[in-house]
Amino acid sequence: MNKTIFNISKMDCPSEEQIIRMKLQNITDVKSLEFDIPNRQLIVYHNGEAGTIFSTLDALNFGTTLISTENSESTFENESSESQRKLLWTVLIINFSFFAIEIIAGVIAKSMGLVADSLDMLADSIVYGLALFAVGGTLIRKKNVAKIAGYFQIILAAIGFIEVVRRFIGIEEIPEFRTMIFVSIVALAANIICLYLMQKNKSKEAHMQASMIFTSNDVIVNSGVIIAGLMVHWFNSNYPDLIIGAIIFVIVARGAYRILRLAK
Repeated sequence: MNKTIFNISKMDCPSEEQIIRMKLQNITDVKSLEFDIPNRQLIVYHNGEAGTIFSTLDALNFGTTLISTENSESTFENESSESQRKLLWTVLIINFSFFAIEIIAGVIAKSMGLVADSLDMLADSIVYGLALFAVGGTLIRKKNVAKIAGYFQIILAAIGFIEVVRRFIGIEEIPEFRTMIFVSIVALAANIICLYLMQKNKSKEAHMQASMIFTSNDVIVNSGVIIAGLMVHWFNSNYPDLIIGAIIFVIVARGAYRILRLAK
């Protein structure tokens, strides 16, 4: 048995962890995975050489580098499929619920930042949903669902970006900044809970460290919408909302691209 440590510079949150799990699940030499999201490291226990594993990770464009490989006599227990399903269902329900809450609040408050953030929550829901398909599912089914989900997400991001451009050009009402801030704070709490649940499953040690929380893309996105809401109020302008909305739509489109790579 070999133990190989990888640094994955763009592994910022649990949704990227699920993408990596799905990508590596079909490599028979891989026996166990240990994720350290705060330090952006992945430990792989495997038979044979690490070349295939590295090339598979590198294809995701997450900034993978191989740190070390050594022989290991470690013993480990495989995660039960039922335990994985329960955890994935929990975080999926949380993310999808807040997708619905944010998109409704975004439309009511006329905030593109909230609408874009809702699609970011939807993107995470899609990843967790795909992971559920992957637990005991077939490779062909996973790839087909990934294609549909990826293209759907790209379409939504494109429509949102076009709406941002339209609002930049036209004359629009100022978003309701109180709704932006309140809903984003609640969504921020939901993302931290998801991050905690995913990390709690890995170790009994305290994982709610600041270094872990603030490296999460989702937390950064939520914080961006909160700041945009404050700036909307301070400057009495909808530009901060449109700018953060455009940035998040780009992030959503990038997430869709990652999902589509799983279908290859």
